[in-house]
Amino acid sequence: MEKADVLILGGGLVGCTLALALDAHGLTSIVVDPADPVVTLAPGFDGRASAIASASGRMLAAIGLSDRLEGLGCPIASIRVSDGLEPGALDFEPDADDGALGVMYENRALRIVLNDAAVAASGIDLRMKTRATSVDRGAAGVTATLSDGTTVRAPLLVAAEGRNSPTREAAGIKIARWSYNHNAIITAFDHEYPHDNCAFEIFYPAGPFAILPLSDEGARHRSALVWTVSARDAAGMLKMSDRAFLAEAAKGMGGFLGSLSNLAPRSTYPLGFHHAAKVTAERLALVGDAGHGIHPIAGQGLNLGLRDVATLTEVLVDGKRLGLDLGDPALLTRYERWRGFDTLSVAVATDTLNRIFSVPGKTASAVRRFGLSAVQAIPPLKARFMAEARGESGDLPKLLQGFPA
Repeated sequence: MEKADVLILGGGLVGCTLALALDAHGLTSIVVDPADPVVTLAPGFDGRASAIASASGRMLAAIGLSDRLEGLGCPIASIRVSDGLEPGALDFEPDADDGALGVMYENRALRIVLNDAAVAASGIDLRMKTRATSVDRGAAGVTATLSDGTTVRAPLLVAAEGRNSPTREAAGIKIARWSYNHNAIITAFDHEYPHDNCAFEIFYPAGPFAILPLSDEGARHRSALVWTVSARDAAGMLKMSDRAFLAEAAKGMGGFLGSLSNLAPRSTYPLGFHHAAKVTAERLALVGDAGHGIHPIAGQGLNLGLRDVATLTEVLVDGKRLGLDLGDPALLTRYERWRGFDTLSVAVATDTLNRIFSVPGKTASAVRRFGLSAVQAIPPLKARFMAEARGESGDLPKLLQGFPA
């Protein structure tokens, strides 16, 4: 029987980051994931990219990933928010001394960096193309039988399996969920004019139209697109010719990036909200989408999961220093309380924003533009929004401040 400090089910961006954060503090983990690295790490760009907020970026640096990430991302120097293409936009432009609001990375680049670092880490036992066929959580610890025939044991089980987490379901944790009846269309393209490291969030009644800066490739200027459309229109959007799709996208952004070309593959997924009633059970902690899923309106989904990672790491490191069982209820209660308010408040805020900006009509648009102008004119309020975008609000774990846990 093989043992580790933590058994992590799910080796995606959040699960793998957790394993690396634990390894950086001397805690061992076994990471189990059914995905095939040949597929997930394959060459080519599928259009998926993520904004890593500045606080999350400090954590990645603190656990030793700076050199591996060097040159792979595009800093977000500013964010421009508008109601359609109407005047009265809200611009978030931090002072030069404050640094970027975050960095945009292609998801594939992040997966490769995390996978390579995990393979090289002595405290991580990475089991890809493997799943847990049975899991027993009891007073003495967690025991799991894996599809490769081995049995593994740990004091704590972490579910990082995504929004349809079977471990969460098996634990009987209740979840609130609803659908927005919208889909996100994900892709990327080249454009004529430089983006100047600005992320654009344009709100239409169907949902946000987000243009996110990617690193230039030679003379090519590139951006990712997250386009929210009605669920009934998503299939048709995928079937459009590249030329027709780019023409519609150019209309959506008012042509401010010039002519568009070189469309990346398109993909879509349904948008919904889910929030677990609790993120712990006996010898179990949920991280990332296993515990909460939000609208991509503010680009905070992955960062919320990385905040889970930073918090759980600090709780477990403190527990190890005190000689506690890592599945001790007191440690899990601390994690639950620390994350509970933050995840719920971000989830409610993004849901509310989506509903406010989805109200059609000229009157609603005028009210929204007045609100954007008001935030623009009130520096303390604007600073609060920028702190949220950076992931720097609330009681920050040490890793998000750039220090070891």
